[in-house]
Amino acid sequence: MNAKATISINISSDKHLSSLLNALKPETKKSGNRSKVNIDKNGSLIILNVEANDTVALRAALNTYLRWIGSVIGVLDVISNK
Repeated sequence: MNAKATISINISSDKHLSSLLNALKPETKKSGNRSKVNIDKNGSLIILNVEANDTVALRAALNTYLRWIGSVIGVLDVISNK
């Protein structure tokens, strides 16, 4: 794998943090041929590690996971405000 990126996102709610991990962890098991993704936590941080064969695959994987993270956080915010 030639391209790598690590993204750290601070999640203020422990409940949101565990929900986010539970939602996305299974997706990391289905890594494609061109990229490998690992998601973990460190305190209140979500750590997203992406390794890919090239920058195109890296960008695609990052975009996918960042959109999923944004979607899950958005849903959790709506649910918690009701």
